[in-house]
Amino acid sequence: MSFEEAFELMGRDEAFRATVYAMNTLLTDKGIYTAEEFQALFIEHAINFKKRFSPEKRLEKTHAAAHANL
Repeated sequence: MSFEEAFELMGRDEAFRATVYAMNTLLTDKGIYTAEEFQALFIEHAINFKKRFSPEKRLEKTHAAAHANL
C-alpha cells in the first residue's frame, strides 16, 4: 500500500491520528522522550482541557456575563 492509498483509505481525521502515532513512535524509539514523559504531558493536557471545559468554569463565565450586562 502506498502512502497516498493509506491516506485516502483513512480519511482526514484518522490520517491525523496516524501522523501523531507515527511521530510519537519515532520520537520514543529514537529516545527523544520516554513513554512516561509522553504520558505525563498527555495527562497534563487532559487536566488543562478539563479545567477549560468544566461545568464550574461555564457557570463562572455565565455569572460574569450576567453581571456585566447589569
